[in-house]
Amino acid sequence: MDLSPIIQLNVGGEIYTTTLNTLKKCPGSKLAEMFSGQFKPKTDSEGRYFIDREGTYFKYILEYLRSSLVPTQFIQDVYKEALFYEIEPLVKQLEDTPQIFGELVGRKQFLARVPNYYENIEVMIRIARAEAVASRHSNVIVCVVKTEEDVAKCQDALNTLDTDKKSVVKFGPWKATPSIGDLLDCIKIDIEARGHKIFHQTHVAEKGFRLKSYDFFFKFVFTWW
Repeated sequence: MDLSPIIQLNVGGEIYTTTLNTLKKCPGSKLAEMFSGQFKPKTDSEGRYFIDREGTYFKYILEYLRSSLVPTQFIQDVYKEALFYEIEPLVKQLEDTPQIFGELVGRKQFLARVPNYYENIEVMIRIARAEAVASRHSNVIVCVVKTEEDVAKCQDALNTLDTDKKSVVKFGPWKATPSIGDLLDCIKIDIEARGHKIFHQTHVAEKGFRLKSYDFFFKFVFTWW
């Protein structure tokens, strides 16, 4: 029988009840340090210990500390919480799940090989926001080239593009197996993760290209309302 003191927590407005032993189960974690006796944790108006953190997924952290059960749902969200609370055993086990393994080893390693990828995502969002005034949609044209050989061809095609050349966001080249379609999917994933509604399609120019437009140019459409 666990005779450890009962602890009530207010995690971002979500109320949880557990024991001191449970919270200290993972040495070196933020929770273990919080209740080590070396610090005086903050409390709310009811005297419950307060953690200024989104509380929705904290129940999965507690469940792991209680029973060592690794969650099978909301993996990405629980992983972020495990990182925040520095629950290293849970972090390592979640990193072995297909969702996190694929993100860390597959997608992020690929994107690390795409020059200025995350900077370009920010540029796309800035362009879209600038064009959103009194509009339901914003269009952002991107140029995607996978190989060094395609860079010059893309520049040649860009000279005939029927849009402001400075507003075209350029991605690539990269040395990795994923395709242009894979990169387009990544762009969509990362922009949607910022809360935007977006889809993409091949950009069809009103003027003729000397090269096929669909080889390099795509239009991302942001929907605001």
